[in-house]
Amino acid sequence: MVVLFPDDGQAGCRVVDSWLMPVNYRFAAVGLAPVLLVQGLNVRRVTLRLPEPPGPRSGTAGQGPALKLLIAGDSAAAGVGASGQHEALSGSVVRELGTDFTVSWTVNARTGLKTAGALARLAAVEPEPFDVALLSVGVNDVTGGTRSGVFAARQRRLVALLKERFGVRHVLLTCLPPMHAFPALPQPLRRVLGDRALHFTALLRGIADADEDCELVSPRLPLDPAFMAPDGFHPGPQAYAEWGREAAGIIRQRLATGV
Repeated sequence: MVVLFPDDGQAGCRVVDSWLMPVNYRFAAVGLAPVLLVQGLNVRRVTLRLPEPPGPRSGTAGQGPALKLLIAGDSAAAGVGASGQHEALSGSVVRELGTDFTVSWTVNARTGLKTAGALARLAAVEPEPFDVALLSVGVNDVTGGTRSGVFAARQRRLVALLKERFGVRHVLLTCLPPMHAFPALPQPLRRVLGDRALHFTALLRGIADADEDCELVSPRLPLDPAFMAPDGFHPGPQAYAEWGREAAGIIRQRLATGV
């Protein structure tokens, strides 16, 4: 997913160094705690709950050299907001890569997972080798109050687990979504969560910059409700398609250059 900047009408991951990121959400969260609590509870009560889409979560498709792909994380990795896995993240990225590779993919994701949950879930499955891992996890850390230092440490542990347990050579982290632009969130909750998501994305950028096996995925999307699911919170099929194209492009480049 992405961080949006409404000044240019596009979504992207234009992130500056983490010590320059806005951290006013910490002060706002204290001063507005009663309001934020009420708004958060109300959002949970009234927001449309979308299911994880049906369809295969593993398979093989395409033609060319063999490529093993793991997609892991939260509800976006699971494809919530799409009608089926064919138009979710897995379907989009496999379709893009299938023109050049025989892709064997696996989706290991569940709605509601924080980084700690993704770690536990991957640590519990039987290990198998993958060439590339594409991750989407962090939104529930933002909404669930995970401290920024803990979030960064767990993300680094997740990257290490993927490399050591699953032999992953390329780990693609994904920018957190544009929570300051989510229609489902009222103000000031939207602003506080949006600033926090922006800060967490800067932490992901730092992790990726410090590890040659990692890269940050930042699809550019229009600020258009058509790219969102009906719940106003998850990506829609058009967003998944763009996310898949961006991820596939990075994967092709890394494999071609041997990075």
